[in-house]
Amino acid sequence: MVPHRGHARREEPCPHIHSLSERPRNANQLADHLDLDYNTTRYHLDMLTDHAVLETGGDDYGKMYFLTDQFEHHREAFERITGNVGR
Repeated sequence: MVPHRGHARREEPCPHIHSLSERPRNANQLADHLDLDYNTTRYHLDMLTDHAVLETGGDDYGKMYFLTDQFEHHREAFERITGNVGR
């Protein structure tokens, strides 16, 4: 099965977080990197920001997303939990 835009990387839990662990990105960069629809990506970024997993920097148009210190404090638990998904 060949993944199509909007469904790529669904086998990987939390692809937004893993991609932002590599480096900060704006919504468009992240959507392209994950091969996801821009609006879907924005939805997830908004949810992760609302729940203090992500924070933003820069102006609205080119706003960059970063993992929060609070998330980094709990990263080990996150990795342990997501490592067991799908097993």
